[in-house]
Amino acid sequence: MVTNIFQVIVIAVLAFVLMFGIGFILNMLLKTTWLTVYLYLALIVGLFAYFGWGTGNPFASLLEYGMIDWLAVAGGLAGAYVSGVTIRTLRVRGFKMF
Repeated sequence: MVTNIFQVIVIAVLAFVLMFGIGFILNMLLKTTWLTVYLYLALIVGLFAYFGWGTGNPFASLLEYGMIDWLAVAGGLAGAYVSGVTIRTLRVRGFKMF
């Protein structure tokens, strides 16, 4: 059981760091703030709709995911959000390159 908890923590932190890094770079290059949050949500909703398409009910597949899957999604969404907050804070404090 301890190994499973450790794995859940690691996957949530990895998803957070991955989405924070991607979000920070995209926000810096494209000079946007919340683009990565919108892209991440569009990707997740699109995948849910795609995998639930054959069942007739797109939301029926949502019940098949466990807590570990939802924690990974939440970690990625948190990373995308924090990257937007970081870019906005850097801009407010006068960093014009962001």
